[in-house]
Amino acid sequence: MLLRINEDNIRFEDIQTITTCLKNGGVIIYPTDTVYALGCDIHSMKALEKICKLKGIKLEKANFSFVCSDLSNLSNYTRAIPNHVFRVMKRSLPGPYTFILEANNEVPKLLKQNKKTIGIRVPNNGICSAIVKGLGNPIISTSLHDNSDDILEYFSDPEVIHRQYGEIVDLVVDGGFGNIHPSTIIDCSGDEMLVVREGMGSLDVLA
Repeated sequence: MLLRINEDNIRFEDIQTITTCLKNGGVIIYPTDTVYALGCDIHSMKALEKICKLKGIKLEKANFSFVCSDLSNLSNYTRAIPNHVFRVMKRSLPGPYTFILEANNEVPKLLKQNKKTIGIRVPNNGICSAIVKGLGNPIISTSLHDNSDDILEYFSDPEVIHRQYGEIVDLVVDGGFGNIHPSTIIDCSGDEMLVVREGMGSLDVLA
């Protein structure tokens, strides 16, 4: 199913359709402020396993992000965040960044992994934000890209995405053309903040 949504005129009924799909264990493809992403409800292990199968990765080795609508409930998933890290996050989010933080004891139970860290995203995208708020908890997410050759290409055209994945996932959310550049990843789990990948987000936030 392809569901077209105008970010400037988001209808409650459309968000309800998406969140119902997620709550029922569905896998969606949806827009963020960077690239299109695969996502599911954090409480649906079946959907999470389906995403791993789609990407050809093992669950125990997968790196997922928790996509949140804001920073208000981070303590549900992370250990205490140092003040200097939280200041950078407040300055940067919502925006095209992924912050790797120390996971609390609840995360391994949710993901059935032995991960000690977790990626946190708060995209600056109205559709994405409305979905997460409507769902009432974060979406577990991973970037959608083409692994068919040695060049990593991100899908930007929702029509192309639907043609390729429409029969595989439960719902494709068309929010217009996406970006082809991923988020900037900053690892904040150690003593220093380290840039793992430079993407759309400027590194000036670390200055």
